[in-house]
Amino acid sequence: MTSFEELGVRDDLLKGIYEMGFENPMPVQEKVIPTLLSGDHDLVALAQTGTGKTAAFGLPVIQRIDTSRRVPQALILAPTRELCLQIAGDLADFSKYTPDLTVLPVYGGSSIESQIRALKNGVEIIIATPGRLIDLINRGVVKLADVHTVVLDEADEMLNMGFVDSINDILSHVPDDRKMLMFSATMPAEAARIAKKYMHNPEEIVIGTRNEGAKNVRHIYYMVNARDKYLALKRIADNNPNIYAIVFCRTRRDTQEVADKLIADGYNADALHGDLSQQQRDLTMKKFRDHVTSLLVATDVAARGLDVDNLTHVINYGLPDDTAVYTHRSGRTGRAGKAGVSVAIIHSREKGRLREIERIIGKKFERKEVPTPEHIIEKQLYNLADRIERVEVNESEIGKYLPGVLKKLSWLTTEDLVKRVLSLEFNRLLDYYKNAPKIDLIDEKPSKHERAERSKDRGPRSDRDKDRRTAERGMARIYVNAGKADGFFAGNLIDLLNHNVSGQRVDVGRIDLLPSYSLFDVKKADANRVVNALKGADFFGKRLYSEVADEEKDYGKASGRKSSNAEKRKGRRSAK
Repeated sequence: MTSFEELGVRDDLLKGIYEMGFENPMPVQEKVIPTLLSGDHDLVALAQTGTGKTAAFGLPVIQRIDTSRRVPQALILAPTRELCLQIAGDLADFSKYTPDLTVLPVYGGSSIESQIRALKNGVEIIIATPGRLIDLINRGVVKLADVHTVVLDEADEMLNMGFVDSINDILSHVPDDRKMLMFSATMPAEAARIAKKYMHNPEEIVIGTRNEGAKNVRHIYYMVNARDKYLALKRIADNNPNIYAIVFCRTRRDTQEVADKLIADGYNADALHGDLSQQQRDLTMKKFRDHVTSLLVATDVAARGLDVDNLTHVINYGLPDDTAVYTHRSGRTGRAGKAGVSVAIIHSREKGRLREIERIIGKKFERKEVPTPEHIIEKQLYNLADRIERVEVNESEIGKYLPGVLKKLSWLTTEDLVKRVLSLEFNRLLDYYKNAPKIDLIDEKPSKHERAERSKDRGPRSDRDKDRRTAERGMARIYVNAGKADGFFAGNLIDLLNHNVSGQRVDVGRIDLLPSYSLFDVKKADANRVVNALKGADFFGKRLYSEVADEEKDYGKASGRKSSNAEKRKGRRSAK
């Protein structure tokens, strides 16, 4: 196996990286380090996040610096403040035994005056976000005439964020004969154009294949109705008691709403999006890195540069339009040889997008059933039992309290005691999942023969109508006097419930939309609350009536009579 020494890494750097626990180079380091140390041409390296690319470019960049000259000699551009700080921290660790080397991160959201003072004192390596660097160039405090190495890290992310003009401006201040390196997880057309325009006959190094998903990531998906996505998310979290995950949403609004719901439901969650101040962002990310929060709900832009190890899951609450974005998301788990899971919660209209992602990343998604309440509760109980087994007991401290406690509980058998301990932890969970419905969406279309057989099995239409009025087990069936003829669809029903039902959110089960009325399921405990909220509610001028559905009542005839009589009265009025 190749060593860092064999790659040509200098002794002072070897000492620093060995102290950090580096033993043997990773594939991207084996390929990149010798090229950067000895080659004269530019380099494009396609590698996933978490593959060791910071050391791949950082070690040779440091080694090429002349510390006797206190001027910027290397420039590393990164898309976000967080990535700037991460790279700067890594380079400081690598160069622990390299005397007189100064590395400076410059980025927005922090005091520009302190960055100017540091620049005036002299630095050799600048790590910058494009916007702040241009500001410093325009103020005349950054001179790039002596820069011999430029690194674009996460180039595809910078281009996605609209930094093309900024990169063009920055490179106009750098000598033409500089060595240029581009590191990117994927190679979209914009990145290829950058390489062609600014690089000189670049050599391309590919770790894996282009746009490929990370090797150790398992890709799975759950298909549910759009209204059940949040329920599915909660079940996934409950089914993984030690979950440590980023939940990606498409918009800032969705991000905040999902995070707020999770927090209200008792999860250790937080939101990360562009509407937060820098101080709020820093606090949110610190809490997540410190495992104070276990679920971080984020937009793609806000999560860029957030480098967190040991993520168990990446959860796609909505699939991105760009496959490269999905690759970035999933590449945040399964790092450093560890296994990770990338989850997609989709509805039927997103299935085509899923297949396109499969084709590009070269991996198949496994379809999974949303965890059932029984499975979740069993998983949680075993996790608690495991924690009880492994808890560290302070014998000397707890011993003095034991006699009194044992005396008080002496009337309980071992089984009774275990039941009570478990109930303390699980009564809320048991109550929440009691009679909870299955929420998987069965999207496969039956053949004509299967449809005919099902029709036979269902019996006469009158029996089928009665079945429609029957609720699923543990649910109550609710009638409301608005249907498809009124322009009333599932989305309208959900909106009405959200705006009219006070208290805890109502979970809706099966919905049947008929021309003149609709039937839907809610938990029995919510039935009266829903009926009272919908009675008298307004739907675009139509006054609504609602009741718990009667299995023996023919709502179609009742609605038909009402409609027919109303039309006759309207006709008489018109005739007059």
